[in-house]
Amino acid sequence: MMDLKPNIVILSTGGTITGEAIDMLSTKDYVIGKISIQRLLQSTPSFQSIANITLEEIANIDSADMSNAIWLNLAHKTDNLLKDSNIDGIVITHGSDTLEESAYFLHLVLKSHKPVVFTAAIRPFSAIGSDAIKNLYNAISLAGHKESSHKGVMVVMNDKIYSAREVSKTHTLNLEAFNAPNSGAMGYIIDGEIFFHTMPLKPHTQDTPFNIQDLDILPKVDIVYSYCNDGSKVAIEAFVKVGSEGLIIAGSGAGSIHKTPKDYLRGLLKKQAIIVVKSSRVGAGLVPLTQKELREGFISANNLNPQKARVLLMLALSKTKAIKTIREYFKKY
Repeated sequence: MMDLKPNIVILSTGGTITGEAIDMLSTKDYVIGKISIQRLLQSTPSFQSIANITLEEIANIDSADMSNAIWLNLAHKTDNLLKDSNIDGIVITHGSDTLEESAYFLHLVLKSHKPVVFTAAIRPFSAIGSDAIKNLYNAISLAGHKESSHKGVMVVMNDKIYSAREVSKTHTLNLEAFNAPNSGAMGYIIDGEIFFHTMPLKPHTQDTPFNIQDLDILPKVDIVYSYCNDGSKVAIEAFVKVGSEGLIIAGSGAGSIHKTPKDYLRGLLKKQAIIVVKSSRVGAGLVPLTQKELREGFISANNLNPQKARVLLMLALSKTKAIKTIREYFKKY
């Protein structure tokens, strides 16, 4: 009898989903990497009923320690696996803290229409009320679903499906920790049944110019936070000194920057010393530019938050330093 179950590969990178706490009531005092994804898969026979699953560990870290090297390794590994006609989809388990950045990176660089799904856990597997099993089950279900292709990289948390471009972690500890402030969820999952109600509108994966096949390093881009009484330019000077090629400004409101650091940034732009992108610390909404800012060389992050704007600028700088072209990237992707 022919096996009609999809073939899914799980790539593990660590995070709370592999964590073990000191006792069943603890949701924050735990050690990452103590529980393997294999143990989660063995915890219930339901996993074997939805897919043929293979597992590979890419890293075993707190996602706060995610690095460019792991990103590139993960992207290369995922791309190569997706070229295999026997593989139907990929699930990537990840720490929740920087999941949105890793997912958006792969959303921009992978060159396949097959499903790639990130998931995580807010509570470790060992804790009462852990979301680890349900999130993993939903991610595997989504990666193997016939309607999941051509949607770019997706994120599954708390029964909801999000586009990697739109999703952000918006709560520190609540199970409803992820949202898509500008667009809402793409769909939801009920007991493994998939319901889509939107599609990502921005180009992704095969429709972007970002290719990491020949990329060994990523350009250095840093984030500068703007706040009341920010009368110093020390942070900007330090980043420039250590070789930053681009800066994301996490501005107040619609991207406002205190006048002292902004005047310094104007000087850097005049000398073409660095690329500067205005984002917002608010977490949702567009960042507009004035005509003067356009002439000075500032770039709008569109509605990307600072951490995602950084991902896009790193990839943009791997292609060009032309302000006009980078502006178009931020409008398009």
